[in-house]
Amino acid sequence: MTSNPSMKAAVIYEKGGPSQLKLETRPIPTPQKGWVLIRVKAFGLNRSELFTRQGASPNVHFPRILGIEAAGVVEDAPGNEFEKGQIVATAMGGMGRDFDGGYAEYTCVPAGQVQALKTSLPWEVIGAMPEMLQTAYGSLFTTLRLEKGDVLLVRGGTTSVGLAAAAIAKKHGARVVSTTRNPKRAQLLKDHGAERVFVDSGEVAKEVRKAYPEGVNKVLELVGTSSILDSLQCLGMHGICCMTGIVGNKWHLEHFNPMEGIPTGVYLGTYAGGPDDFMNTPLQELVDQIAEGSLKINIGKTFKLDEIVEAHTVLEQNTAGGKIVVLP
Repeated sequence: MTSNPSMKAAVIYEKGGPSQLKLETRPIPTPQKGWVLIRVKAFGLNRSELFTRQGASPNVHFPRILGIEAAGVVEDAPGNEFEKGQIVATAMGGMGRDFDGGYAEYTCVPAGQVQALKTSLPWEVIGAMPEMLQTAYGSLFTTLRLEKGDVLLVRGGTTSVGLAAAAIAKKHGARVVSTTRNPKRAQLLKDHGAERVFVDSGEVAKEVRKAYPEGVNKVLELVGTSSILDSLQCLGMHGICCMTGIVGNKWHLEHFNPMEGIPTGVYLGTYAGGPDDFMNTPLQELVDQIAEGSLKINIGKTFKLDEIVEAHTVLEQNTAGGKIVVLP
């Protein structure tokens, strides 16, 4: 399998700040039949991992190697589902939650949640893709049922998922409008497909309705419950709002009255994404589009595994300006 029986990993023993992530030497996992051992070349950071680190995932038991995604090469697949050396990506399915995840030099995952890829893109790009593209694609086409000509509002547009969703939607033939709290990021949003940018003060419905009197068709809500009621007011008849993200760090709606909060003829849904959703994402197709330059994704910052504490600090501060990728 490998001449080196041990690997470097970031392990968490108790909830808290970024410094709770401890670098350790761990034995390289031994895959059982039906599982795949992946030599991790890159992995993206996700807010769900931040919440887990803070103790907001009660079903996750420590110690744990976090990380709900990874990209790398196959080291061993006892069931022969993959060949050694194949480029692969994996996400979800209990990674970093029910079993150890991607914050390591090697990770071992079920073969049924691994996609093989043919690409010569650099690892920081491949590592940025699995969870980000799965979430963006699934939100747009599973919950929002995005169609050509739709006007899509991306609430929380400068998040990595927001930028990816805007780019995918624009390529699909939708018109994209995005929000940001920082006017200086307007050009970034336009570069990723937004035809219009609204500066988000917490309420944008009046401005959106002024620009689009009949309302927008679809809303991708990435800020969360702190803005979702306002987002619902942006929608026209038969419009759909999909809540996917919680970058506003507020989980619940207090004193929610659906009859007042949800306009007539408007639909509210969610997208969480699981291993089946990841496997149904046309990752190779999206990879090819990125390689040819017809789909743009934004990588914020890259770090080494040794810098995982610093990487999580940047994630917590929302200062990356795109997807954070770690290269072990």
